[in-house]
Amino acid sequence: MAPATVERPGAWHRKGVFPMQEQASPLPEDADAQTEAAVMLLILTEHPINLTVGDIERELAPQGEFAERDAVARAIRELAGVGLLNRHGELVLPSRAALYFDGLDVDKP
Repeated sequence: MAPATVERPGAWHRKGVFPMQEQASPLPEDADAQTEAAVMLLILTEHPINLTVGDIERELAPQGEFAERDAVARAIRELAGVGLLNRHGELVLPSRAALYFDGLDVDKP
């Protein structure tokens, strides 16, 4: 008697491209740059109105999630560090250099 042949089932998953593989996740640097740009745009748009860190967080991180607020705080700290923002306690103001650049007639993408 010949041994019985056992038919094994195929793989349970289908081969192909999964949706998450097609989506490139943004690099942290890209997300930080986008947040920094959003902070600058908000501050320059609202100028001469004085904004606090809390005002900026409420505008750019309306859900109030820690990661969003942290990203805004990081952006403010970075922009102040390179001289585009001035911090006075909780008050955040555009620097003279930022206002000067904003006043130039530069083609914006």
